[in-house]
Amino acid sequence: MNGPFDGGRNGGRGAEEPDDVRGIPRIPGQRSAADDLDPPATDVLRRAVENNARAARAAEQSREREVPDEPDTTDETDRADETDEADEAAGLDSGAGAGAGADMAPGTPPEPAHPPEPAGERDMTGGRDPYGPPPPRPPTGPVGPPPSHSVLKSLLGAWALAACSPEETTHVEDHLTECAPCADEALKLRDAVGLLQADRNLDLPPLLRSRVLENCLDRRAARIPVPVWATPYDAETARLDALLRDFGDAEWHAPLQLKWFEKEEQAARRATVAGVIGHLMTVDGLVASALGLDDPLGDPSALSPTDRTEAFWRAAHPPPTRTIREPWRDQSHTLIRTVSFAGRGVAELSVSYGEFALPLRDAMIDRAFECWIHGVDIAEAVDYPYPAPSGPHLHVMIDLAAQLIPSALAARRRAGLASPARQLVVPGSPGRSLHLEVEGAGGGNWYIALDSPAAVGTAERAVAQVALDGVEFCQLVAGHISPEEAAAGQDGDREAIRDVLFAAASLSRL
Repeated sequence: MNGPFDGGRNGGRGAEEPDDVRGIPRIPGQRSAADDLDPPATDVLRRAVENNARAARAAEQSREREVPDEPDTTDETDRADETDEADEAAGLDSGAGAGAGADMAPGTPPEPAHPPEPAGERDMTGGRDPYGPPPPRPPTGPVGPPPSHSVLKSLLGAWALAACSPEETTHVEDHLTECAPCADEALKLRDAVGLLQADRNLDLPPLLRSRVLENCLDRRAARIPVPVWATPYDAETARLDALLRDFGDAEWHAPLQLKWFEKEEQAARRATVAGVIGHLMTVDGLVASALGLDDPLGDPSALSPTDRTEAFWRAAHPPPTRTIREPWRDQSHTLIRTVSFAGRGVAELSVSYGEFALPLRDAMIDRAFECWIHGVDIAEAVDYPYPAPSGPHLHVMIDLAAQLIPSALAARRRAGLASPARQLVVPGSPGRSLHLEVEGAGGGNWYIALDSPAAVGTAERAVAQVALDGVEFCQLVAGHISPEEAAAGQDGDREAIRDVLFAAASLSRL
């Protein structure tokens, strides 16, 4: 563990240092404010700390003036000597000045001894030989006793911004070698100055929200926790909402294409960013209806996601605008609160998608998956980066798709779009399998049953293997890339590989 003064920065203090070195506060080096700070923010902060430091110095000086000082007559003598020397340098003495003044009428200005030089020929060196040695620099060391502790402490902010005078900088740095609390405070202020850099990426890391929630829940458990199977939906709706929060009117009407896979070819539909959010809201309404909540579409006869989306777009005249964000976000919050308060038994509640149904726990993962995929569509439409979900959330999405592939393969086989089954398999027994290896964050190994959805895929009965990146596999499942375009490592039965890749693509829909 790093010490209290080092904070693990600049290499920290390792275990190899002797005992007599540990515990000594590390003196932070002063930063250069002109190189790595945002000028507007730095100027505001610098003015604030300078005003505080100026007020502290004024208070210190007022206390010093309370002690009477003896009159000092040396200043007047020095000024008289300097005046005489200046007169001699100008070629004048007291007698000449008196005589000249006696000949002039009252109120007449004295004539200069030499005419003024033109502005362009003036000597800018102050009478100094330009080829001679430079004048000595004034001393930069501390002059007089150092200020009090309170004054030096008030100068720490200005010192961190490189706004102190040389004398103040020397006093502060000398004080930091003796005062451990001030050294620790100076180190924190210097690191805070680093946050004002203008070239820092403003996008938050995708795992920041999860880490913050995890740390909070470690300190105090939630009274009503969100179910584990609902956390991907909670995270993805929050991420998409963060992207939409600062959109202007132009971004909300930005055109994009929704892609999915139908039978043997890819389909597409033009939409806008606001239209996609309306699509997400209407399909989320299937989950809301299953929970007994209000259906945003208001038409319970439209059960399939495609029918619901088409009905919403037809009724949306004029086209949806940024006003769609608030009802969509309110609906997602309501869904999360409802499943959190409902308890454990709600996970198996059936959610109908028209042609098929899913348990509520799988339906929430499916909604998180679609929220992420359409978040990528929206980000690409406005030229903004949108990272993949966290590894654990991506894993549960891939796992759900792998579980649905055998049923999708059986449906394609009934429609004559896939090769017939090779073997008859008793439900629950091992059958021919395909080894699906998904690489990257959230990846793993799955064994897909080839001959029957009721069969069990096993490594011993594997006849083929496919290797895919995790994000690329999700793009295939979403219908954003065709099975032929999927850059997959393939080995084994080519017919089984083709059937599984096309069955994965057939899971997509509008």
